[in-house]
Amino acid sequence: MGWSNTRAALQVPGINLVAICDVDQNVIADRQKEFAKLNIDAAKVAVYTDYRKLLEQKDIDAVIIGTPDHWHALQMIEACQAGKHVYVEKPVGNSIEECRAMVAAQQRYNKIVQAGQWQRSQQHFKDAVDFIHSGKLGNIRTVKVWCYQGWMRPQPVVADSAPPAGVDYKMWLGPAPIKPFNSSRFHFHFRWFWDYAGGLMTDWGVHLLDYALLGMKAPLPKTISGLGGKFAYPELAEETPDTLTTLYEFDNFNLVWDSAMGIDNGSYNRDHGIAYIGNNGTLILNRGGWEVIEERQSKNKVAIPLAKASDNGLVKHWQNFAEAIKTNNAGILNCSIQDGAHVATVAQMGNIAYRSNKRLEWNAGAGRFTDEAINKAYLMKPYHNGYKLPKL
Repeated sequence: MGWSNTRAALQVPGINLVAICDVDQNVIADRQKEFAKLNIDAAKVAVYTDYRKLLEQKDIDAVIIGTPDHWHALQMIEACQAGKHVYVEKPVGNSIEECRAMVAAQQRYNKIVQAGQWQRSQQHFKDAVDFIHSGKLGNIRTVKVWCYQGWMRPQPVVADSAPPAGVDYKMWLGPAPIKPFNSSRFHFHFRWFWDYAGGLMTDWGVHLLDYALLGMKAPLPKTISGLGGKFAYPELAEETPDTLTTLYEFDNFNLVWDSAMGIDNGSYNRDHGIAYIGNNGTLILNRGGWEVIEERQSKNKVAIPLAKASDNGLVKHWQNFAEAIKTNNAGILNCSIQDGAHVATVAQMGNIAYRSNKRLEWNAGAGRFTDEAINKAYLMKPYHNGYKLPKL
């Protein structure tokens, strides 16, 4: 998403690209080839392979963090320390403790930090949530979130090899454990390995769970259970489940997460979405639009035909970020780091329930699971290679 974010940002008046950074020189070369198409003067764009050097560049106001998930927290915290505003991709943190540290860093350094959950800037999502909050659906007792991604497929199992020419693999690993380079764990496919990410739950999940939580004005859940496995592609290179069902218990409703790679036929004939199931009707929402299917027994006329998406949420998300920087007002952000950390925490909870194979209870007052063995094993992913998560 780093380059997609850059292209969207450049559509906002007043934003200029002054530097790019990547541990893969091949990626940098590809991006430089695109400069002319975007009317970018390559001579005015500094190139780095170490993000820490980029952060030393004084004329940079804001940075985009579009790295693998295991780098998000360190880079966001260090960018705030360097006086930069930050647009950080989702999921904001690769563990619950990282999410907390990122929120603390934003508060300490008082920078504008937008999480890359751009659906929050898309009008039809806002309209759907307004309808939910109107109460017209009646009591909403179940919210179903599903993500069926037929096109997503892990790589084959291959032997370890030397990193490709031009790749600083040591820097790519960063705080992750040292392991031999393997092409099936690299670039897009990092997301299927626990060292670097959390699978479909933290990839698409934070987008969709975000709107489930937003629609229900939900805090963190009371209990979490998860079942799944490598059922679609057991022979391919992945650690995270390609099939997962997670149940979250809240005070007044249940939230169900249902994901599957390799299948497109999801609920309501949609490959992804959120269904808010109320006594009077069910509101179905996804990136394509929203509609309300009336409950057969309902005496309230709540049926609404499909209202299709009509705007570019990513560009609007950048317009919102830019306006927050210009006015120095984090309060107008459509997805603050606090918002991003909330849903990332919920997604991490689902993965922890699956990995531990336990029904988990959350102590909201203590900010921990009631099972201390789970806290020790999963609240924070250990850092390696001399890296440490700053104490804030």
